[in-house]
Amino acid sequence: MCGICGIASAHGPADVDRLAAMSETLVHRGPDSFGEHVDGPVALAARRLSIIDLETGDQPIGNEDGSVHVVQNGEIYNYRELRRELERSGHRFRTHGDTEVLLHLYEEHGDAFASRLRGMFAIAIWDARRRRVVLARDRFGIKPLYYRHVDGELAFASELRALPRGEIDHDAVAAFLAFNAIPAPLTIFRDTRKLEPGHILVWYDDGHVRVERFARPAPVDAADVRTDDDAELVEELRARMRDSVRAHLVSDVPVGVLLSGGVDSALLAALAAEETAEPVRTFSIGFEERSFNELADARRVAERYGTQHRELVLRPDAALLLPALADAFDEPFADSSALPTYLVSQLAAGDVKVALSGEGGDELFGGYYTYVADLLAARVGGLARLARPLVDLLPSSDAKASFDYKAKRFVRAAHLPPLERHHGWKEIFSADARAELTGRMNGFDPVDVLRRRYAETTGADELARLQDVDLGTYLVDDLLVKTDRASMAHSLEARVPYLDTAVTNLALALPTRLKVRGLDKKVLLRKAAEPLLPREIVHGKKRGFSIPAAAWLRGDLEPFARETLSPDTMRRQGFFDSAVVTRILDEHVSGREDLSRQLWGLLAFTLWHERHVERTPTAPRALPVQAAVT
Repeated sequence: MCGICGIASAHGPADVDRLAAMSETLVHRGPDSFGEHVDGPVALAARRLSIIDLETGDQPIGNEDGSVHVVQNGEIYNYRELRRELERSGHRFRTHGDTEVLLHLYEEHGDAFASRLRGMFAIAIWDARRRRVVLARDRFGIKPLYYRHVDGELAFASELRALPRGEIDHDAVAAFLAFNAIPAPLTIFRDTRKLEPGHILVWYDDGHVRVERFARPAPVDAADVRTDDDAELVEELRARMRDSVRAHLVSDVPVGVLLSGGVDSALLAALAAEETAEPVRTFSIGFEERSFNELADARRVAERYGTQHRELVLRPDAALLLPALADAFDEPFADSSALPTYLVSQLAAGDVKVALSGEGGDELFGGYYTYVADLLAARVGGLARLARPLVDLLPSSDAKASFDYKAKRFVRAAHLPPLERHHGWKEIFSADARAELTGRMNGFDPVDVLRRRYAETTGADELARLQDVDLGTYLVDDLLVKTDRASMAHSLEARVPYLDTAVTNLALALPTRLKVRGLDKKVLLRKAAEPLLPREIVHGKKRGFSIPAAAWLRGDLEPFARETLSPDTMRRQGFFDSAVVTRILDEHVSGREDLSRQLWGLLAFTLWHERHVERTPTAPRALPVQAAVT
């Protein structure tokens, strides 16, 4: 795991001082070593977090004659098999890790090298003979890669903070208000883009670039879904999960599990415990608010498998932690579960350098209530619309996933077409609300990002198409960003075994009935987990690292929110109408409506702007746990 960056100039030598400054902003991603390679117009740098091949794995790494160099962020889980294949073809290796394999694989297969990789990665290769730079990002978008191509110069980095700031992209602001995250390829800055998952970018020394897709995980056509006996599929899934976990445990340093108490992370802990001789290290956090405290479930799993378990019960000082999160996230990001993810990563980083996390299980196996709503709305959407006046009268609750919150969301979107209603379950600010808040109607519709993804899967089952939209947008631009930034702020590598082709190739071929059936979610995954986990975990409600944001914003966090979102600040930054912001805050505090996600987004944007636009961004500095809680 590393942070990488580089410059490729069509107008003379690369600026090595600028490269060093870029690398310095990424020190949290790789505190163990630093390296760079400069060759005329091209300069590469890497900050390394030593996980595999501790002695000879420093980057950049060159081939035998020094004509090709590589830097990598991530882990390649099939590197040993690839190495044996390459050695049979005559390639010779000087190191023992996965990064050097990339060089020889590129020499052997050219741009097609990326499609051979099993793992999570963001890669940059300088091919001096062909005078070009090749960037590649893994097929699921687990590892980030940003680039800026202006006037023939390509600059790239693992995080946005390492690249020049520029003009704010108002399309990105609109997308943020719709999703509480910014979808690829957009970034908050107009001239900077995210390399999309499963894509490569090639820069040529005349200054032009080419971007193309090398992989696109997708659901199979409806006619091709698996029809095997359920019991056979249960055994196959369990075997595939075991294979993935085994691969993700490969490390020269200890590996832990971020254990939320839900079935996804609990299954990872169970399989990891069975694959290792030493006790697995597990980490959990809980909150004082009862409906958000799931430590008891996590503890059941830890006790069953004899893990070395650490946990904390917290009432975080959000007024301290929200600014710390704004430092860690280099563009506006407002998934409130980033806060507990940040804290559990901090807890884990005290013991391990690597931790397994359960991202992807919900998108692949049908774990969200929205999928139940998608199927239900197809039958009762019209009736739900008639019930809206009554449902809107329900008082707002502070409880997690409360009935009133889900009911209001359902009746407001159930009558819409499939994609639009699926977005409606999760939409933060509607188009009308965005226009009122910003005073802008620029013609850009953020939902078009979802529509493009949806249009690519014609022929698949309807639920599978909606899951695919989440897999390619919400998972990539929200959950994986959250996990990467929150863990890397503490120099912790997070690995995601569900997002392994060993698992996804089966998940993407499952029929709807083995994902969602009535009110039951993750049907096949739960069956596969039954022999390994307590019944309360397998058949319990959805878990995850979440926070009581609604209650906090009506309580201890309200003064901080009012100060941060003050009319003076809104006018100074110039993005949001101060009167509208104040009204949103007042409506939430009154209890008439749960507007916590909207408020969290406004807080996240405002704090981000203060730290990354009004100031020069630096590497994030983690708060000690004691300072982060009361």
